[in-house]
Amino acid sequence: MELRKILIPAYRKQYFEGYSIGLNPYLQFNTKNKSEASIAGFNAGRLDYEKLNGYISDGIPERIVTNKVLEDFLIAGLLGLSIYTDGFSSYQLNVLAKWYQSGTEKYEPNQSNYLFEILEENGIDLN
Repeated sequence: MELRKILIPAYRKQYFEGYSIGLNPYLQFNTKNKSEASIAGFNAGRLDYEKLNGYISDGIPERIVTNKVLEDFLIAGLLGLSIYTDGFSSYQLNVLAKWYQSGTEKYEPNQSNYLFEILEENGIDLN
């Protein structure tokens, strides 16, 4: 995709509509909307989905990995928190493990203690 095209408002709108459809494994591309922008967006969205969750042809997992989920695993690794992995496929667990491991490599026990103290002061209990 050319960068100049994405700067055109109409192209950008169609691109991101296609992208959001591509990210959702339960939606299929509407063949009536065959604009170049929509197709490019759908293909980019589907590639991003499959990069995190595996091929749709292999089945849709119980839980979907998003950038937010990846950030949560990275933070859990940074803080040394345990993680909940039920509902993720083995493909997804491999992706998540890399993010968690990246966090644990930067783990500093004092950060966790400071966070727990702040949360406790505010009446938030982590079990």
